[in-house]
Amino acid sequence: MSERPDFFEEDDDDDLDIPPSFFPDEIAHGSGVPVAVVVKGVQGVEYTTQDNRSVVERCVVLEDQEGRTLRLVIGPFESLSIGFALEGAKPDRPLTHDLMKNILERMGAEVDRVVIDDLWNNTYYAKLYITQGDKEYEIDARPSDAIALVLRFHPDRPRIYVLESVFEAAGEREDGEF
Repeated sequence: MSERPDFFEEDDDDDLDIPPSFFPDEIAHGSGVPVAVVVKGVQGVEYTTQDNRSVVERCVVLEDQEGRTLRLVIGPFESLSIGFALEGAKPDRPLTHDLMKNILERMGAEVDRVVIDDLWNNTYYAKLYITQGDKEYEIDARPSDAIALVLRFHPDRPRIYVLESVFEAAGEREDGEF
C-alpha cells in the first residue's frame, strides 16, 4: 500500500472558522447586534443586459421591525424551495431542503436559527445553528439554503437574524431599502 502524500497530513492549525489571511480585518467577520427579520417573500426582477438579453433575477426579501428591507439574490431552485415553504405547499417528492430536514429530524436535530453575518463582494454569508440535544452546531451556509431550512422547521416563527453591520454594509438606497 502506498503512503499518503504530505498534503493529506492532519494540521491542527487549520480552523475553517477563521477567514483566510488575505481577507481585510474590517470585513473578515460581521459584527454588531443581531436584528430579527421576517421573510416578506420571493420576487423576480427582470432587466435587460447591455447586449439586449432579458434576465430575471430572483431575490428573497427580508424586513426588520423598522421597515428596513434587504434583498438577497438567490438561485431559481432556492427561490422555488423558499416559495413552497412560505406557501405551506408540499411537493410530490421531497426537494433538497425537505431531504435535509428529514435527515436532521432522524438524527434528533433541528435548525434553531439563521444569522446572516457578513457581506463581502456583494455576497452575503450566513450561519445555520443546529441543535441536537444539549449541543449546538454552527454551520457556514448560503443564506438562501439556511432560510429554506429554517422555514421548514419553524414555518410560523422562523428565527432569522441579520447583523447590524450587514445592514450598514449593504448601505441605504434612496428608496429606504438596503
